[in-house]
Amino acid sequence: MTLSGIPLATSDLQVGDGGRKNSTMICAPLMADSVDQMLIQMRKAKELGADLVEVRIDSLKNFSSQRDLEILVKQCPLPTLVTYRPTWEGGQYDGDETSRQTALRLAMELGADYIDVELKVADEFYNSIKGKKPEKVKIIVSSHNYQNTPSIEEIGNLVARIQATGADIVKIATTALDITDSARIFQVLVHSQVPTIGIVMGERGLISRILCAKFGGFLTFGSLDEGVVSAPGQPTIKDLLELYNFRQIGADTKVHGVIGKPIGHSKSPHLYNAAFKSVKFNGIYLPLLVDSVANFLNTYSSPDFVGYSYTIPHKADGLKCCDEIDPIAKEIGAISCMIRRPNDGKLMGYNVDYLGAIGAIEEALGGSQGSVSPLSGKLFVVIGAGGAGKALAYGGMEKGARVVVANRTYEKAKELANKVGGEAITLAELEDFHPEEGMILANTTSVGMKPKTDLTPLSKKALSYYSLVFDAIYTPKWTRLLQEAQESGAKVVFGTEMFINQAFVQFERFTGLPAPKALIRETLAKNT
Repeated sequence: MTLSGIPLATSDLQVGDGGRKNSTMICAPLMADSVDQMLIQMRKAKELGADLVEVRIDSLKNFSSQRDLEILVKQCPLPTLVTYRPTWEGGQYDGDETSRQTALRLAMELGADYIDVELKVADEFYNSIKGKKPEKVKIIVSSHNYQNTPSIEEIGNLVARIQATGADIVKIATTALDITDSARIFQVLVHSQVPTIGIVMGERGLISRILCAKFGGFLTFGSLDEGVVSAPGQPTIKDLLELYNFRQIGADTKVHGVIGKPIGHSKSPHLYNAAFKSVKFNGIYLPLLVDSVANFLNTYSSPDFVGYSYTIPHKADGLKCCDEIDPIAKEIGAISCMIRRPNDGKLMGYNVDYLGAIGAIEEALGGSQGSVSPLSGKLFVVIGAGGAGKALAYGGMEKGARVVVANRTYEKAKELANKVGGEAITLAELEDFHPEEGMILANTTSVGMKPKTDLTPLSKKALSYYSLVFDAIYTPKWTRLLQEAQESGAKVVFGTEMFINQAFVQFERFTGLPAPKALIRETLAKNT
């Protein structure tokens, strides 16, 4: 099941320049031990820009229905959604069911705007309020699946069951085992005849929480603080509004992202979303935790999913999925950028990694003298034989360097070295490899990347033979490798330089517009 060809004619999505483009609300879940703490959270939610709050009364200690609900509903500066989630549906309440439903009815009578009732007890709850439901209150009937995301047929049947209860709003929350699971929820949102909340929990479901604004979701949830979430994978309100430009996402917004595994560390969304906004480009850029590139591309095949950056470990897999490949990427055997061509939907693959990295290394070495690169004739050691390693090895060869490839697996090192007319060694051999002074080193592996910042691919002692060390890692900017290289007297080149230079190229390919270079540099500096 794919998103190809799905109409996005949701009547309440308005497209305008610079203003709000969707009607999807941001709801802040409030989970606190006391009413006083929850009142503080309500004020914070309003300050952060939430549209409503979810009052999770199952989180309160010593909850007193009448007194506490009256305070929470009457004193809230935003519309209220009252939820009293039982343990059997993933909440914290494990008491008497009659008391729980009594509290929900009381919240409704006190003026709550929305009440969340679980599908399992929805008929019972509706029977208890016949003729008593205030016109203002809307009832959300919800279903939570903490194991997986069912098939589209099963989800369709679930929606029908929820609608049959008389629900004003349908809520379905499932769990992502793969990033493609969100596609089934997007289909539900697009085709639903009633207001629908569709959320896929977990890191692989993050896109559902953001792109629900594109596909017509009723609301999404945003936490007040990072790490303090009511469900797995929840972004913060701040990230929704400032990082992902949530209010500007509309039915015709173009989707981009960085495909990798892991991906949570990536700074690319900060750069591209800020840059898109600055030039008024109608696009969103997401971190995409992908297990299978082919499955991802086959599922999200609609014309609105238009461009991707590729990072570890998917650069070679990305190349296999291209319809057409730039000659340089073909030579390298890996892509770093993919564009869906608008006229025929074909996937075009490019590799722009080497442009940024080699350019930064040359600049640190003093720049080219006429047509001669400062790398020419130098012994250029590349650690790693993956996508970035191939890009650096080819770049070094093009500039006239003598390339040495060091890799954990000798066979892969040998294969790459043969292609660039170089030498292959293992990582173990690299430690004692110093045929001459003044060598150039480029690390393209993830060794030393956050969170394992105490690791390094080469000892400080071995670094004394190098005049310049480049590390493709940019989180952190100062890796242990670069710190020890500088202490050993070598010049250092940050991974941010490779990252920034290829970002300029990719931005222009994504948008067809000149890259706002100063803004991109400034944004990266703020986020590293």
